[in-house]
Amino acid sequence: MPAYQGSCHCGAIKFQFEAPVIESGLRCNCSICQRKGALMSAFTVAPSELAITATPGALSTYEFGSCVAKHHFCSKCGIYPFHQTVKKPGHYRINLGCLEGIDTSLVPFEVFNGAAIEV
Repeated sequence: MPAYQGSCHCGAIKFQFEAPVIESGLRCNCSICQRKGALMSAFTVAPSELAITATPGALSTYEFGSCVAKHHFCSKCGIYPFHQTVKKPGHYRINLGCLEGIDTSLVPFEVFNGAAIEV
């Protein structure tokens, strides 16, 4: 499996993981994802497989509704690099736009109906 590296815009949050070759992504239509507009990984990454390095105070979390999903963002530049999912609590979906070497304009995607499970 390939190794991927990514970061927020300012570099205060960096992360790496191994996953299958990225052939597609997901766009979610829930209220927060609509506003973020990010293309997310179609796969999830287990917590034990995601190595996160952040400068102190950089990694912030936003929760709403049921507070199961954890939307992580950089408190310095505002970029959302990853979130923990509702359907697989604790597991991460990655913002593909934060990965080195990925051109998101070339990644086909499906729409996930997150609005249907939003509480």
